Amino acid sequence: MAHDSDHVKRVVKLALYIAKKEGADLEVVRVAAELHDIERGKKNHAIESAKTAEKILRERGYDENFIAKVKHCIEAHSFSSQAMGVKPESLEAKVLSDADKLDAMGAIGIARAFLFAGERGLTIGDVVRHFEEKLLKLIDCMYTDTAKEIAKERHEFLKEFYEKLKIELISEQERKNEVS
Repeated sequence: MAHDSDHVKRVVKLALYIAKKEGADLEVVRVAAELHDIERGKKNHAIESAKTAEKILRERGYDENFIAKVKHCIEAHSFSSQAMGVKPESLEAKVLSDADKLDAMGAIGIARAFLFAGERGLTIGDVVRHFEEKLLKLIDCMYTDTAKEIAKERHEFLKEFYEKLKIELISEQERKNEVS
């Protein structure tokens, strides 16, 4: 699955790395990263995940200030939330947003895009559109200097793969037209 426990583990690891480099609160980042996709599959997973995280953290005895910080990180982490105007305000929220987006870039991001497409019965053409509508834009959505640096190499790989894929799809279409 494209949004499985391995995704969460990678996001936690990336988020903690970025948080250390940028001087963010490691505990807020760690907890937010661990819970950021807890309601994946729901209509607005970021908002729903934040609500569920709030309940979990209250049950675990965290104070309200900590809960509010984690909740904001989760609400503002996703590309979709940000497109709807929910922007990361704190450094910790920016770190989680960056880590989540970095996992959608590079070789892992490409693999996840095809996993996601397969899970939903989508075509290669749908994946190409996903590259155009989201993945190739992620480099411009990074907040921290650390993530911007990591994103450069991942973006170049995405771009190279996308261009090659488009060339092969055009060649395939041309061959089909010659046969017809």
